Amino acid sequence: MGNGTDAEKVVREFCAAFEAHDAEAVRPYLAEDVVYHNIPMDPAVGQDAAIAFLAGFLTMCDKMEIEITNLAAEGNVVLTERVDTFKVGDLVAPLPVMGVFEIRDGKIAAWRDYFDMAQATAAFSGGA
Repeated sequence: MGNGTDAEKVVREFCAAFEAHDAEAVRPYLAEDVVYHNIPMDPAVGQDAAIAFLAGFLTMCDKMEIEITNLAAEGNVVLTERVDTFKVGDLVAPLPVMGVFEIRDGKIAAWRDYFDMAQATAAFSGGA
């Protein structure tokens, strides 16, 4: 992928797929050997492990929305600045995230998210 537009399309569609609130909805966007790494935690290696991790996230909330505030694409790499908002009952917990996506053959081969773990923990415990 030369100019990043195809890679950008994959990432934008992937982020939009979370609105289905079903981890399986994102499977078509992930390479079989994807490495999904929430940087404060251990990486999930492989499509099944990544889907299982995401399913765990989704069961903790009623709804998850991903808003891309900035995106830069160069070749097969897409950088996103996002606000991932988790909704649990009346609790709305927006989490600022920087994400790096590496695309191979139209699929996400590597996905790294960088965020403040303390902020995430506070959001899920009802604090902020």
